[in-house]
Amino acid sequence: MRKSFILLFLALLTTRVNAQKLERVEPMFWWVGMYNPKLQLLVHGTEIAALEAEINYPGVKLAEIHKVENPNYLFLDLEISAEAKAGKFPIVFNKNGKKKLQYVYELKNKEQSSSRIQGVTSKDLIYLLMPDRFANGDKSNDVIKGMRETKLNRDSMYYRHGGDLQGLIGKLDYLKDLGITTIWMTPEIENDMPLASYHGYAATDHYKIDPRYGTLELYKTYVNKAHEKGLKVIKDVVHNHMGTGHWFYNDMPMKDWVNQWPTYTQTSYRDEPVMDPHASETDKKKMLDGWFVPSMPDFNQKNPYVQNYITQNHIWWIEYAGIDGLRLDTYPYNEPEYMRDWAKKLKAEFPTLSIFGETLVNSVAAQAFFTGGSTVRPGFDTELPGITDAVIKNAIYEALNGKSGWTDGIFRLYTTIAQDFLYKDADQNVVFLDNHDMSRFYSMVGEDLNKFKTGMSILLTMRGIPQIYYGTEILMKNFSNPDGLVRSDFPGGWEGDKTDKFTKDGRTVQENEAWNHISILANYRKESIALQTGKLMQFVPEDGLYTYFRYTEVGKKDVMIVVNTEDKVKELDTSRFEQRLSKFTSATNVLTKEKLGSIKTISVPAKTTLVLELN
Repeated sequence: MRKSFILLFLALLTTRVNAQKLERVEPMFWWVGMYNPKLQLLVHGTEIAALEAEINYPGVKLAEIHKVENPNYLFLDLEISAEAKAGKFPIVFNKNGKKKLQYVYELKNKEQSSSRIQGVTSKDLIYLLMPDRFANGDKSNDVIKGMRETKLNRDSMYYRHGGDLQGLIGKLDYLKDLGITTIWMTPEIENDMPLASYHGYAATDHYKIDPRYGTLELYKTYVNKAHEKGLKVIKDVVHNHMGTGHWFYNDMPMKDWVNQWPTYTQTSYRDEPVMDPHASETDKKKMLDGWFVPSMPDFNQKNPYVQNYITQNHIWWIEYAGIDGLRLDTYPYNEPEYMRDWAKKLKAEFPTLSIFGETLVNSVAAQAFFTGGSTVRPGFDTELPGITDAVIKNAIYEALNGKSGWTDGIFRLYTTIAQDFLYKDADQNVVFLDNHDMSRFYSMVGEDLNKFKTGMSILLTMRGIPQIYYGTEILMKNFSNPDGLVRSDFPGGWEGDKTDKFTKDGRTVQENEAWNHISILANYRKESIALQTGKLMQFVPEDGLYTYFRYTEVGKKDVMIVVNTEDKVKELDTSRFEQRLSKFTSATNVLTKEKLGSIKTISVPAKTTLVLELN
């Protein structure tokens, strides 16, 4: 009995020892000549911790091997010297001196190109789109066998619709004609979730393009083709959470890879405890460590392995594809110390990279709290250059829909801009009127085309980096209840669509009026130094009119913007603007090309924003 038991035990032990299987190494490859010589590899495989790793390659040192709670992981700390050359070498995994497994690792040369990693600035106009809902260029990848979401259903707002990278590549000329300079897609990495995975914010593999969009190689092709056409690319990244379908959520390296609670605890969605000097630790912890939703586990960003994994992943994508900027999802929900460290490391590797964080908060001070420069947060610099300026969005809505009062109506916009002193550089903030989480702009102004054009004129002449949401240019509408209603397909992006609104002939008269309004201003903006990098001077609104100027030091082709949100024509006496108008005697209406021989008095139509180039 005892002998049989011992033999069985030895047989099981032998099976266990010989069962090692190498499943993945991440990052899969790296580059020589990086600013940071340190690299931490995540190695995953069955009982991989039972093996010892070995590297023998000139310029590469295996500094430390970390074994963690889960025996299916090893973390290897590498140091890559400045003398290391590009090439391939084996990472050998041994047991008692005998080779069991190996992974051939590659160090590549960094690509050197002037068109790579250009950065996104106030010279640009961003176009935000959801790849699943924009255009379908490859029907063969609509449904991928083996993935959790098993069908395509364009009649449902929750299922995949089939849009992909190839579809977007086919529409690059459309975007360029519209006047766009930069494309921002919601996350395109794998989201292998059973339902509503199209939005992209529940990652299941950080190093893989979702196969329903394309491949790694196609993503790089997309970036290159965009650059060839003079378009920049922003990648949307998520530090805060992943999807429950993620491969390492279902076999976590350690229990505290995610924030754990005795019972499921959702974030409060309240940003105030993060900045409130009187806040309790309980409220702060719930905000930062609570899960966004049950299907999105919250990363424990205090864990150094998690920190390395996320930071290296973002560096990998930028170097691999040549991305120009990053949009950071749910920024206030992340650990502040980690995000500061992350930003420093990213900017050290890529000094020209642009970064802006999503901060859907309720005041200018709250937005400024998260931006770099320690302007309202003495002793702590977030290193974050800019944010999504939701407060100015709200102010524009109030200007268009509200009634003038001391701080209401058009005065809300004026007083919001007056608080720009709280930012280190307000020009790095992204200004917008709607996005994939919000009711569409056209619906929010009551489908009033005059209000729509007034708001778009403000957006495209305001300080900061303007962003429009796909379909805004063709008056796509709906309210975000639920949010799937504002994520409809772009008509014409699918073979067999009844109309093709990517073309002039496919659009209605009113849609073409909206499209042309945006296109004229957007393309004018490409040539206007005043609108791209000029300073802003605003004047206190009077008699329902709000006037501001975008100007340069040389005073050439300055732009005067006059906003009339009221229902009647107003006559504007310009004598109070002498500081900005003393050099000018006439103007040209940018939108209509009308010449104003005299600008001593300007007639401003009802519910109109005049954009005047000064002569």
